[in-house]
Amino acid sequence: MRDYCIRAAGPDDLDGARAVMLDTVYRDFGTGYVPRWHADIVDPVAAYLAPERHVLLVALAPDGGEVVATAALDSRGPAHPPNPRRLAERYPSGETAQLRRVYVRPEHRRRGLARRLVRELLEFAAADGRYRSVYLHTDPAVPGAEPFWRSLGKVVLDERKDPATGQGIIHFEIPMGR
Repeated sequence: MRDYCIRAAGPDDLDGARAVMLDTVYRDFGTGYVPRWHADIVDPVAAYLAPERHVLLVALAPDGGEVVATAALDSRGPAHPPNPRRLAERYPSGETAQLRRVYVRPEHRRRGLARRLVRELLEFAAADGRYRSVYLHTDPAVPGAEPFWRSLGKVVLDERKDPATGQGIIHFEIPMGR
């Protein structure tokens, strides 16, 4: 397997990281850029680089060094609304490491890259010492997303089975593995 370089994003990585993230929301999600959902993509410095307990990782391709994948972690739990109140209460901000933007360019998928990125995010969360849980949500319409996250964690709410929630996403808790 070709070896990818995974590192915390720096200023020189931000354009490439934005490109991976924006391409994903347009191609895989079909939503395009939605400011209330994707503001962190436009300003990753404020979302992930400046806050002490947040991180944005990038994976660089072995042949050329361009950013081909991203993964982020922040200390914001799921907000209510739009998420159900019980999730916001179970995963409060400050105590919850939320995984975000785990995106891999299609031509670099199926090489274990997302799993490596998640492992590094979990190590970051454990080293912080103040996170008590790791949470994420995913859109099951994205090819491969649901089985990938099921292989790493447990479903805490599948909105497809709870019509009152209305978003159709799946919420997961991932063991931190301290």
